[in-house]
Amino acid sequence: MKKIKCAIIGSGNIGTDLMIKIMRRSDMLDVSAMVGIDPASDGLERARRLGVTTTHEGIDGLRALPEYAGIRIIFDATSARAHTRHSEVAIADGKQMIDLTPAAIGPYTVPPVNLEVNLDAPNVNMVTCGGQATIPMVAAINRVAKVHWGEIVASISSRSAGPGTRANIDEFTETTAAAIEQVGGATRGKAIIILNPAEPPLMMRDTVFCLCDDADPEEIRQSVAAMVSEVQSYVPGYRLKQDVQFEQVGSDGPFHIPEMGREFTGLKVTIFLEVEGAAHYLPAYAGNLDIMTSAAMKTAERLSLKRNWLEVA
Repeated sequence: MKKIKCAIIGSGNIGTDLMIKIMRRSDMLDVSAMVGIDPASDGLERARRLGVTTTHEGIDGLRALPEYAGIRIIFDATSARAHTRHSEVAIADGKQMIDLTPAAIGPYTVPPVNLEVNLDAPNVNMVTCGGQATIPMVAAINRVAKVHWGEIVASISSRSAGPGTRANIDEFTETTAAAIEQVGGATRGKAIIILNPAEPPLMMRDTVFCLCDDADPEEIRQSVAAMVSEVQSYVPGYRLKQDVQFEQVGSDGPFHIPEMGREFTGLKVTIFLEVEGAAHYLPAYAGNLDIMTSAAMKTAERLSLKRNWLEVA
């Protein structure tokens, strides 16, 4: 079976991890080109050693490659600002864009929650690593009891955060918060990211804090467990760090939420997650790379099936 030809723009941590992941794990996708702007970058050097065509002249260099005509999917792992032009060019050329930046030009896409409704979009946005880890949990709670407030804290090793990630901190918080609402279903969302400099590096940890209507805690536990299993189908290192925590908030001690201008009574649900990476590029502590690139690869494969590209590859 022939594979769908892809290109990756961005030769940093995320793009390099994605390249190696596709080469090792995908039966459907083939990395035809790796694109960067620094000819000495480790990502471009690794791509060359693996037999992938490279260019350090950005998207213009990609368009000049003979391989470009046969490429159907372009992954963008650069920055939110750079993605604007990349998306315009790729879509004008009839390419499918999968955006791993926080640019959010296309619809927010979290595979176990809303992938199927976005399969016709020419550009799909993979939110952020924190969003991919936590939004499934918000959605799992919301399908049992309406989530009014969803707050997440994503803590990643500073070693796994390259220049692109560091340049997009503001976009990370804004994009993740918006996706908590639009995909997770929360009335209001908030996101915080922490770059942890600890040595040895710590694995990705995420905390999900939701205020929702009263509900049976056991139903929420079951919904969360089912969602964890769905994520684990493409990110094996995704797991609950401890049991789901519940606290009843009564009228005698309501929570005041300044961002919502109201007091809250109901159920507080707290979920603690850990994401162990597959160590395709950086070591296992870089779960933020693994969940982002795994989600992007799953999305590309599902898009290829939906559009019958494999039949005409």
